Amino acid sequence: MGTVIECSRNWWTTKDGVVTLTGTVDSYSKKSEAEEAVKKVAGVKAVVEKIEIKFNGTGNTTDSDIATEVINAFKWNWEIPSDKVKVKVEAGWVSLDGNLNWNYQKEAAKKAVCKLNGVKGVNNNIKIQSEINNEIEKKDIENALGRNWSIDDSDIKVKVSGHKVTLNGVVDSWYQKDEAGRIAWNAPGVWNVENELLVDYTN
Repeated sequence: MGTVIECSRNWWTTKDGVVTLTGTVDSYSKKSEAEEAVKKVAGVKAVVEKIEIKFNGTGNTTDSDIATEVINAFKWNWEIPSDKVKVKVEAGWVSLDGNLNWNYQKEAAKKAVCKLNGVKGVNNNIKIQSEINNEIEKKDIENALGRNWSIDDSDIKVKVSGHKVTLNGVVDSWYQKDEAGRIAWNAPGVWNVENELLVDYTN
């Protein structure tokens, strides 16, 4: 038998470290926040997300309305080079395409869209293609992981191939996995990070 935990308006069903989220929320941002919150719970190894979005109010937000709001949100966000991001909206789903220099810009674009009314989901297809063509220094990434007090880097292996970084090994929490990926993304010249770290809370 799994354990059921009520959290706000969502239901968590857990079994063998796998959490299934069900229920309803009134925005995509709340759906994303629920998933991120569960990832931080000790013992969670995987998340199955089945939350439905039911918008409040009688008015309908059209795809055209959403597209306009996305463009305006990008214009007011200094982290997002709006002229380099292409936006497509279909049935409430927003697709983002284009090439940006840094991963934080890609994440900022998704975060801006998540907060908008009428959005049902985000396909973030933006690619990172930094103007910095220097070779990635593997040792710099390893040192950065070692300096982070929240990460046990003893079981993390860093592999560099061109502009791509691959992380392998085992960490103690989902937070550590995400933090290791963030650190790898911060290295100059990185265009792609494959975060293949496994989470083992018994490690």
